[in-house]
Amino acid sequence: MKPLPQFLFAQAFIVCALGRLVQSFSTFQWPNPLLNYADRQLYEGPVDILAEGCPPRNDSTIPAQWLRIAYHDMSTHNVDDGTGGLDASIQYELDRSQNVGEGMLASLNDFNGFQIISPFFGMADVIALGAIMAVAGCGGPFIPFSAGRVDATEAGPPTVPEPQQDLASHAESFRRQGFTPTEMIALVACGHTLGGVRQVDFPLVVTDSATVLQTFDTTPAFDTAVVSEYLQNTTQNPLVVGPNVTTRSDFRIFSSDGNATMQSLLSPANFNQTCSSLFERMLNTVPSNVNLTDPITEPFEYLVMNDNPSRTVTLLWADRQGLFCPPSGCSQPSNSTENVFFTIIGQMQEVTATRYPFNATINATSSISKFWFEINENDGSEPITVDNGGAGFVIDQDSVFVDVVRTERIVAHSGPVSEEFMKLVVRENSASSGASVASFTPSLNANPPFTPTINTTDLQLDASNPPDGKFAFFTANISFSATFLDLTISSANSTITQKNFDLTAVNLPFIFTSL
Repeated sequence: MKPLPQFLFAQAFIVCALGRLVQSFSTFQWPNPLLNYADRQLYEGPVDILAEGCPPRNDSTIPAQWLRIAYHDMSTHNVDDGTGGLDASIQYELDRSQNVGEGMLASLNDFNGFQIISPFFGMADVIALGAIMAVAGCGGPFIPFSAGRVDATEAGPPTVPEPQQDLASHAESFRRQGFTPTEMIALVACGHTLGGVRQVDFPLVVTDSATVLQTFDTTPAFDTAVVSEYLQNTTQNPLVVGPNVTTRSDFRIFSSDGNATMQSLLSPANFNQTCSSLFERMLNTVPSNVNLTDPITEPFEYLVMNDNPSRTVTLLWADRQGLFCPPSGCSQPSNSTENVFFTIIGQMQEVTATRYPFNATINATSSISKFWFEINENDGSEPITVDNGGAGFVIDQDSVFVDVVRTERIVAHSGPVSEEFMKLVVRENSASSGASVASFTPSLNANPPFTPTINTTDLQLDASNPPDGKFAFFTANISFSATFLDLTISSANSTITQKNFDLTAVNLPFIFTSL
């Protein structure tokens, strides 16, 4: 019996959540790399690290800066012709006066630094995800997340509303973005519950040079203070009561319907519900030729049920030829559990999770065609089958794949000089005439625009790993920072590919050596 590499090993995810018993991913058909990756970034990704607790930066807060850049990026949208929207064009627009402020560049550096951009999850998706984390991190409501935005390759039109413009200009800007006058009032109030105006950026708004930043309200949190202080005439919002009447844009907007909308937003529940809905629309405002996923409102790639320490989870699979297994399939029970640590989104939804890992030995000749799970509560109830809507989790091909057991991250030293690279090992079982790997590396640039690097490298026979059964081993050295791979193996009769192999989802060993 030969063990296949870990990409064929499976993990079941059990989420324990307040007495519910539903399969929350019943409509999700595996594999779906985009949805799977988006779900992981929302619930287990690193983006919330800089947003949790509404941390300060540059006399403002990081979440305020993240929310601002999301709106400024979206504001290029034109509902009349379907162009523009949240597409990361802001990377090409930082030299405009409307985008002034060190928070813009700092935010883009934040998003690029997470290194989660993938072949199907671009900077625009990260900006949207950052806005969701920003609101949650400051105590605001959950905003459902949709993915699939397409990054622009050039600047959009300079259409961000500016404080000195009149009410009609603002109303037209928001209409072009897809918002009514009432929605304009609410969206500005929702956005201005965070942050403020920096004197160095807007000296005509904040005229006192001794003031570094004048906040929109008296709290850094996502709350109704921006509304209540305005209605009570106690606000220090410089866009309401600033010394320059021309730049009192918030006053003109808030009062444009006799304060009716602002009065309705005084209720915290209505404020949160309205802001969540408007922010979701804002983040989902994209060019008309871009299709986003359905919104993720809970961790859909999990089975949701009560906590039960007596539960057992079994992995089952079928082989390629129907041999070497009983009719029900081969099986392997999980023999351990791991806690899942959720982002602030999972925490605010009060979900906890246990991961059930498997380490199964699969015959290299008969291999595997699909797998599924059986969950037994051991309480007399019928076991639950998790089988991808009845189809099973199908393995389309097992001719070529990354062998993560033999693949290594290498750190080589020679005195003060060091070199980092990855030794990639690939198994394949065809008589190949050519083998290559395309590696995707998120941008390592210091300044925007942040564009990824894609390098194609030929694979060579691996002399350190002789053929094993029907498999031969190929190897190549690729970038230490590569996150996704596309493998291509060509033979006389066919070409076999494995696309979007996610290196971030596997634990590769580190090897330290000398040059």
